[in-house]
Amino acid sequence: MTAPISAPVTPPMRTREIRAAARAGDGRAEAMLATFLQDLFAIAPGNVTINRDQYSLNSLNGFFDTPDGAFFFKFHQEDGEETMSGEYYRADILARAGLPVDMPVLSSTLPGEQILVYRRRSDPRFSDVLRALDMVADPAGIAAAARAEHVLSGHLMEVFARTLHPITAQDSAREPIHRLFHDRLVDLPSGHYPGGRLAAFYVGKRFAFPGAELDWPTLATSRVRINGILYRDTIGGLFDAARQRLEPTRLADAGGVVAHGDAHNANVWYVAGRDGPELRFFDPAFAGEHVPTLLAEVKSTFHNILAHPVWLYEPDEAQKRYAARVRHNGDIIDIETDFAPSPVRQALLAVKRDALWRPLLALLAAQGLLPDDWRRVIRLAAFLCPTLVMNLRAGAASHNPTSSAIAIAVAVMAGSEPEAGARDLMSDFLDAIAP
Repeated sequence: MTAPISAPVTPPMRTREIRAAARAGDGRAEAMLATFLQDLFAIAPGNVTINRDQYSLNSLNGFFDTPDGAFFFKFHQEDGEETMSGEYYRADILARAGLPVDMPVLSSTLPGEQILVYRRRSDPRFSDVLRALDMVADPAGIAAAARAEHVLSGHLMEVFARTLHPITAQDSAREPIHRLFHDRLVDLPSGHYPGGRLAAFYVGKRFAFPGAELDWPTLATSRVRINGILYRDTIGGLFDAARQRLEPTRLADAGGVVAHGDAHNANVWYVAGRDGPELRFFDPAFAGEHVPTLLAEVKSTFHNILAHPVWLYEPDEAQKRYAARVRHNGDIIDIETDFAPSPVRQALLAVKRDALWRPLLALLAAQGLLPDDWRRVIRLAAFLCPTLVMNLRAGAASHNPTSSAIAIAVAVMAGSEPEAGARDLMSDFLDAIAP
C-alpha cells in the first residue's frame, strides 16, 4: 500500500450517498464507506471512523486501519458532480511545481467516486491550531502561525511567478475551481440562472434575523448598511455581477497559474519543521495548471481569515460570543454587530497582504495581465465564498438568526465597495495590495 492505485469503474455517486448518511447520523455510513474502500482498492478496512468536523461542509474525512497500518481518508463531494468536466485530485501537479503537498497512497478520481487515502498523521490541521488561538490569543502561538503562513506564502508566490502564463478561455473553463464559484450560481448543465445553490438556498425564501424578518425580494434589492457604513451593491446585485464577471471564460484575462485553489486550513497540516512549524497541503480536489490567477488564493484568504472566529463554521458558538441586530428602513437594511476578526486572523491577513497578494498583483501588472476591474473580481469571488459554501439562512441548516446576520454583513463587506469614501477591513486590504 505504497503507491496510488487507479480505481475501477464503480456505481456512480456513492460519495454523495455516504456523505448524506453521515450528515443524517445514519449508523450505516461507516459500513457503506468500508464497502466503498474495499470495492475501489481491494483492501480490507477496519475500525472505520468518520470525523464529525465543522469544517467539512462539502466533504467527509476520517480514519481506518488495514494490516498495512493506519490511514486517513478525505473526499469532496460536489453538487452535480457527475456532470463535471476536467480532472480532479491532481496532487501531482502541485508536487511537480514544488509546493509542499502530501501525496496519497490510494486515489480514485472518478466523478462521484473520488477519494484520497493518506498515511495517517499525528500532526494537527492548521484550522485546529488557529481555532485554539482564536479562543486564547497566545502571542507566541500567533507569531509561530504567522511565520508558517509567511513561509507558505513565499512558496506560493515563487510558484505563481514561475508558472504564470496567458491562458485561453477554454483553458480557464476546463479548470474545476469554477465549481466553487460560478457553477454554484446556475443549474448544470443548462446554465439556467438563478439556479444551483443560489436558488436552493435563498431565492423565494424568508430570512429571520434578530429584530427583522425579510423575504428574498427585500433582502436581494435593499442596500445594506453595516455598523453605519453604507455599501454600494445590493445582495442580488452582487449575485448578478458574479454570474457575469466570474463566468469561467471571462477569467482568462489575468492568466493562469498552478494552484491548489481550495486551500482552506482544514486542508493544511501544521507540521514540525527544522526552523519551526510548517504548513503542508492535502486534499487538492480543485488543483490545476491553468487556474485563473485572481481566483487562486481567494478561497484561502476568505475562509482562513474573514470566516473566523466561529461565525461561519460554528454558528451556535457565534451566537454566544457576538451580538447582532437588523432593522429594515425603507430600502436599507441596517446591521449592527460586534463581530471582528481575532488577533491571529488579523496577523494572517497582514501576511497574505504583504507576502502574497501585493507581489502577485505587481507581477500581473508588470506582465500586462492585471484587469482594470481586478478589485471587483476579487470582491465578487470573496462574496461567493460564504454565501454559496453553505446555507446561511437561520433554521435552514446550522445557522441561527445572529450568525445569519453576521454572515450577511461579512459577505457584503467582502463583496461591495463602501459608499462615500468610507473605510472598512476589506477596502483597506485592497488599497494596500494595489500595484
